[in-house]
Amino acid sequence: MSRKVIGCAIEVHRALGPGYSTEAYLEALKSEFAGQALAVKHNHAIDVKYKDKKVATTTADMFVDGKFLVMLLNRPGDVSGYERATLRAQLKAADLELGLIINFAERRLKDGLVRVLNVDKINAERGDDGDEYEDDHDEHGGHGGDHGPETTPGGGETVRFQ
Repeated sequence: MSRKVIGCAIEVHRALGPGYSTEAYLEALKSEFAGQALAVKHNHAIDVKYKDKKVATTTADMFVDGKFLVMLLNRPGDVSGYERATLRAQLKAADLELGLIINFAERRLKDGLVRVLNVDKINAERGDDGDEYEDDHDEHGGHGGDHGPETTPGGGETVRFQ
């Protein structure tokens, strides 16, 4: 799924390049997704629950095929920890494993692609009990050195595409 989404984003970026509004990229992506038979919901509302009670709603830029969240950016510079944490929170609320941040402002799109993982869900599926509080990890999320993904605020992992 993520490969199809990335392929669509690359096609849009090749055709348009950087410099347009987020809305232009959104509409072009929706067209590409339709061509790949991917269902997409724009500004998808996700309930935020606390102790099984809805306390708020968060909105994902794109919800693809009922499995994948996409955050669209169009500004120069690296994807921030705040943006990663926001997408991770949306993944947690939606009970999904993986999301993608796409920053169309980059000259080379691969420099603007960041995968965000919901490690809480992945660990739960593996049977990890999750008793460890997220601030108990070292700054590299227990991976050590430059081997593996970096840890985001809130304990999510991101993988930068090279």
